[in-house]
Amino acid sequence: MSTKLTTTYDERLTAPRSYWLIAVLIGFASALIVFPYGGLAALAGFAVGTVVACSWVNTQGSSRIRIVGNLLVADDARVPLSALGEVEALEGEEARAWRTYKADLRAHMLMRGFVTGAVRIEVVDPDDPTPYLYLSTRSPQALSDAIDAARNK
Repeated sequence: MSTKLTTTYDERLTAPRSYWLIAVLIGFASALIVFPYGGLAALAGFAVGTVVACSWVNTQGSSRIRIVGNLLVADDARVPLSALGEVEALEGEEARAWRTYKADLRAHMLMRGFVTGAVRIEVVDPDDPTPYLYLSTRSPQALSDAIDAARNK
């Protein structure tokens, strides 16, 4: 008998389009750097610079936050919902404060600079030294509500 886990929340933190434009501009800059060595070198510089920059942008946009069954999955972290306490939706200045001067070094942080909203989720498992999870999200209230709804199932 197989048990199918349902995904009740799924968000991918994709990089903004401007990052892709910047990656192409880095390719052009790479081409200009090696242009004195000839046109073929400039073409190779453009290709290599663009591929490296686009790989970095793709990595920045590959983070996902999901609620699957009774687990909160944020990139590599898989935390049972039973180990989570209070969920706080953060916007603007409060989100910035928790990712800078209010941050605890022991916390699990999934931060993306291009995402202004976040949630801070208390970890109540006594065996886990992590005090809280800080997750950048474009819709903090929706993630907070999804966690509460999945816990109350």
